[in-house]
Amino acid sequence: MAFYDKPLLKFERLIETYLAFAPRGFRSFRMALPVWLREKLFQKRLLREELSKIDADVDWRGRLLFAEHHLSHAASAFYPSPFESAAVLTMDGVGEWATASAAVGEGRELKILEEIHFPHSLGLLYSAFTYYAGFKVNSGEYKLMGLAPYGEPRYVQTILDHLIDLKPDGSFRLNLEYFDYCTGLTMTNARFDALFGGRPRDPSEPIERRHMDLAASIQTVTEEVVLRMTASLARRTGRRNLCLAGGVALNCVANGKIRSFDDIWVQPAAGDAGGALGAALAACHLEEGQTRVVEPEDGMQGALLGPEYTGEEIAARLTAAGARFRILETGALLDACAADLAAGRALGWFQGRMEFGPRALGARSILADPRNPAMQRTLNLRVKSRESFRPFAPSVLKERAAEYFELGRESPYMLLTAPVAGLRPLTEEESALEGFDRLALVRSGIPAVTHVDGSARVQTVDAEVHPLFHALLSRFAARTGCAVLVNTSFNERGEPIVCTPEDAFACFMGTEIESLAIGSCYLRKEEQDPSLERRREFAPD
Repeated sequence: MAFYDKPLLKFERLIETYLAFAPRGFRSFRMALPVWLREKLFQKRLLREELSKIDADVDWRGRLLFAEHHLSHAASAFYPSPFESAAVLTMDGVGEWATASAAVGEGRELKILEEIHFPHSLGLLYSAFTYYAGFKVNSGEYKLMGLAPYGEPRYVQTILDHLIDLKPDGSFRLNLEYFDYCTGLTMTNARFDALFGGRPRDPSEPIERRHMDLAASIQTVTEEVVLRMTASLARRTGRRNLCLAGGVALNCVANGKIRSFDDIWVQPAAGDAGGALGAALAACHLEEGQTRVVEPEDGMQGALLGPEYTGEEIAARLTAAGARFRILETGALLDACAADLAAGRALGWFQGRMEFGPRALGARSILADPRNPAMQRTLNLRVKSRESFRPFAPSVLKERAAEYFELGRESPYMLLTAPVAGLRPLTEEESALEGFDRLALVRSGIPAVTHVDGSARVQTVDAEVHPLFHALLSRFAARTGCAVLVNTSFNERGEPIVCTPEDAFACFMGTEIESLAIGSCYLRKEEQDPSLERRREFAPD
């Protein structure tokens, strides 16, 4: 049993930080300390007690290992990768002390070379702008990334002059005079507000051009830090392959611009969710000395590591939930779903084992036709209940990806952004449009997955890894000539991705998803009992 943090080291950082800034931050310290004294300092005891409830015969005291946070991230990236040898870069908010680490992996060996330590953190810098733009820290960073293409990077030099001292090798220090995360209850302070012309946006307030420009600016700075770090790491290690993990590795726009390595592999659960996997792999290879087997694709099995359900279980659960469905053989199910998609219907797709990580990869997905210019807005407002500016990702047959995207490599986990191929040039009048006025521009044959900057966050679908999803894409391509589908996570806003058939049916009945395929069970919204429909009202997020 392995845990992906060392609680005592983290508590040391907490205490040393408050002492360094005392008497500032006493209110924050007073709120944090009881939680640590009640629970977090005694993580080992808590884990032992909970595990004993599962199996009381195991000596859990001697079976528990604690790996450092960034070693866990690095292990989660290197060990499942398809590389015998690679450089490894991890970046996030903060672990115990480290906020970024550089490592080298060789066979079963993994060695951390150097680290950047708290309070200097690229992840926390990005989160500060997330907070300032009116989004939730630790969940809204992807919104800031999606907002960036609507703005211009007008504040890049301001950020470089006042907030971050960036060195040629990508190392950096932050100017803590503008931030409040060390001692306060917010990410930024009044000095930050004055620098950028106002207080943080309230989530209920409209997004202004300034917020778009700030998003574009911090995204540009983040990309520059990542590109300098990776270029330096390539020179110093001589490795040609790169593995990435940590929350910053979910910034697929930055990932897509890395050119210092021949190939890169990103842990699909790059955030803290992948830490448990990394801690287990570190224990396996570094502590137990087990031989590492390198898989030709990778060791994550398409990240399809979650639960699955038999046809009998699905039918029984749907019947108990009051669903009305037909059971179809595979060919008929694929034909019905492809026809629905071609007709403009939103399809809930629930097949096989659930994905591990934050991206829907064709096991728990909402799918739609990318050729429809209105689909992006329709899915955002009617199905996902979220901001209309948010982009959707495409899933494409791996063998036809080059027809649609200037990608140059596989992207099985939807963690690389690439230009859409064959973009129509903007007219002079269109070039003058700013902000959300650019949202309605149609520049490609797949407008629902083409972001305003002409990019897309791509998933390439392999027939061996995802046979049924690949077959659906193939049926859709045969019917329409288009080998791409809109693919977004199967959930309502604020909810996790659906896991069980009951979850899927509830989401189906709570949104404007029009068709649903769960295993061999096929459902249409108009055939359901109207009394089972439920609609939720969402506050600004």
